[in-house]
Amino acid sequence: MNTTSETAKPHILIVDDDAEIRDLLSRFLSKHDFRVTTAKDGRDMQQALKDWKIDLIVLDLMMPGDDGLTLCRQVRAESDMPIIMLTAMGEDVDRIIGLEVGADDYIAKPFNPRELSARIKAVLRRTTAPPLTPGVPIDEDGHEKILFEDFELQPSTRTLKKSGSDIVLTAGEYELLVAFVEHPRRVLNRDQLLDMARGRAAIPFDRAIDVQVGRLRKKIEPDAKVPTLIKTVRGGGYMFTPEVRKG
Repeated sequence: MNTTSETAKPHILIVDDDAEIRDLLSRFLSKHDFRVTTAKDGRDMQQALKDWKIDLIVLDLMMPGDDGLTLCRQVRAESDMPIIMLTAMGEDVDRIIGLEVGADDYIAKPFNPRELSARIKAVLRRTTAPPLTPGVPIDEDGHEKILFEDFELQPSTRTLKKSGSDIVLTAGEYELLVAFVEHPRRVLNRDQLLDMARGRAAIPFDRAIDVQVGRLRKKIEPDAKVPTLIKTVRGGGYMFTPEVRKG
């Protein structure tokens, strides 16, 4: 017997112009402890976001009118709500662009609904459960803090500040930064970063990490074109260069 109350279930918004896909995913996810609302286009999506407290959006890339990339940009400009993009099989360029505009994950069509359900749960775990960073002490206010350069990372609240000002990070950018600050001055290859930052085994599409690194650099580097905090190691991966302090 399922004892999960309706209000306690994560609320998923499915945005896809294909009625069969909307119906299939709605029925499947509803049977697996999710609340589901569907939208056929950007207008319906915006209305749903006004009417409901949505926990995660599953967003199709190819739609008439405003496509998934445009809608992803619109959402990301206003919030850090988790977004999983649905892309065409083998369209790596589309996946790269999706990650660049702020998607947290992607899944290629055709896909097994069980795989999508697993991806949703993984993204929600990363975005709703404050991680406990091993070895980082608790400050006198009860919050963990990690310091580097003029940045302050607070894992307990999943926030990053620079000189006291908030820097908004997507879930993927946050997890990548945590992986770096937990392993400073070490060369981390793409497979390691995929495993650390995405919470699942490395996948062949390792360009995803390159995209995430590029986005993170734009937010923390003095000059993203000449990075000094996250350096590329030829043939190896990436190295986080600052001294990491605990405070």
